[in-house]
Amino acid sequence: MTTKSDELLGRFRAYLSSVDHALVRDAVARIGWDMPARTLEPHPLNCLRHLDRAAELAPSDAKPLVQLLAERRNDLRWEQTYSEADFGKEFIDKYGWLEVFGTRGHFVNDAVAAGVLILGPDIVYPDHHHIAEEIYIPLTGGTEWRMGESGFCMRTAGEVVHHASNVNHAMRTGKDPLLALYIWRSGPLAQKSDITGTVAQGRG
Repeated sequence: MTTKSDELLGRFRAYLSSVDHALVRDAVARIGWDMPARTLEPHPLNCLRHLDRAAELAPSDAKPLVQLLAERRNDLRWEQTYSEADFGKEFIDKYGWLEVFGTRGHFVNDAVAAGVLILGPDIVYPDHHHIAEEIYIPLTGGTEWRMGESGFCMRTAGEVVHHASNVNHAMRTGKDPLLALYIWRSGPLAQKSDITGTVAQGRG
């Protein structure tokens, strides 16, 4: 019998497998997809209200995944790294992430972690870096991304964004929310990200 978690993993894999990019194809090929499920208590967040808009904005190939996330939002374990003391109430109300698989996710995988990040409209996720290599695929457009010493650059939905190990990166949303798929590999999967002098465990 197919469980709700199995359907989530299936749609996540199906979308990743549809992405025509060498880095993503390599990542998909290296992932051991026969993962045991992990029992996690649901943990909804305020930012999940932006999933409906994300489902409207998502391109056709990503819609099955994003629509499932929107429909099952209250059944999943969403997390936050920071508190209001770190970046203020507005940021916390618009921020969260879901690990589909990894060392803490709905499926157990000690070699790679992957999931989705939500950022609501009109906020900045400040510069941060970590040892793990990170592959991002925005599932919504309209967000500006910055990497290294470069300025902010608008990225489209479906565009692959690669952050090498220990390279600073940041995101700045516009009038629409960001929903982005991420893959962490080749480094500690629950490492504390260094964010402008603040050390905190998280995704992004």
